[in-house]
Amino acid sequence: MGRGWRITSAELILSYSLAEPCHIIGIMSGTSMDGVDAVLARVQSGRLQQLARSFVAYDDEFRNELIALNSPGPDEIHRAALAANKVADLYGQAVIEVLAVAGMSARDIAALGAHGQTVRHRPELGYTVQLLNGARLAETTGIRTICDFRMRDIAAGGQGAPLVPAFHAGVFGGAARNRVILNLGGIANVTVLSRGGNEASGFDTGPANVLLDYWCERHTGARFDADGQWAATGKILPDMLAAMLAEPFFGLAPPKSTGRDLFSPQWLDQFSPERFAPEDVQATLLALTAHSIGSAIRSHIHPLPDDVLVCGGGALNNGLMQALRVALAPAKIANTAVDGIDPLSVEALAFAWLAWRTLQGQPGNLPS
Repeated sequence: MGRGWRITSAELILSYSLAEPCHIIGIMSGTSMDGVDAVLARVQSGRLQQLARSFVAYDDEFRNELIALNSPGPDEIHRAALAANKVADLYGQAVIEVLAVAGMSARDIAALGAHGQTVRHRPELGYTVQLLNGARLAETTGIRTICDFRMRDIAAGGQGAPLVPAFHAGVFGGAARNRVILNLGGIANVTVLSRGGNEASGFDTGPANVLLDYWCERHTGARFDADGQWAATGKILPDMLAAMLAEPFFGLAPPKSTGRDLFSPQWLDQFSPERFAPEDVQATLLALTAHSIGSAIRSHIHPLPDDVLVCGGGALNNGLMQALRVALAPAKIANTAVDGIDPLSVEALAFAWLAWRTLQGQPGNLPS
């Protein structure tokens, strides 16, 4: 910057004045590492109307590289920088596609909120890493780009995750019942919404799809177990399930968050899964997801929820949804479509909302 240039972060935020309604794009790539979701939304007074959605899949080579970057390896800084560039390019492709679906151009968009691809999450050490070259994305799209949402939360003493409870409160809050929003991505997280209120709290409960997807791909070649059909052919292994549930993370009180740093192939390998029929291990991993979520809700959420709205890819897994109905009875379980929001769009919409909050000079996180 030139001599005499001084601007505070507050002044920078306040310089982003915009008229409403406006259009904002939210982009998310989650722990499942399957690809990029982009949503174009019309925003007015914090209320979002989804106008279009796109999805860009990661190819196998790039997905494997991202998974590899979750663990120490050679030339990490160089490889991570190249991966951040490619994430930006794929985000840019998703933007182009969602604009085409909506019949709009970059000039119509006030901003885009971009999450980036998490490859490390160590809030206990004061950091989290989401790969994304935000400057490259801004240059590619010509749209004001807002990113790196999680580190400010960690700097303020938070976990950096989950990052969507404030959004969930704004969209799903105010119901005349106690409600939990359950996101089933790679990792499962919950947002707790009290009856009639718009306040929220939230935390990660443990694995959702991350181990299920890994084991399914390892033994079938498919990236995920469609509708839980493969798991349904197996039987739960009680001793393995009990050993898995003894993981100390499950006993921690909120606030807490986790990721592939803990729930990795190496974590699964300690239970010697290859001794058993692969489909039995898959059934046990599905039970692990349901049991750990049920235990977390019963242990840490009071009063218990009257209903649980589910989003993320796991919401489309009928086997998992049925296991959750058993684990969370008598709460009513449904996906977020019952409240008018596509369960596969919720997290991308959240980053559109977070971008809007940034433009308003308002925080997107909650101390609770």
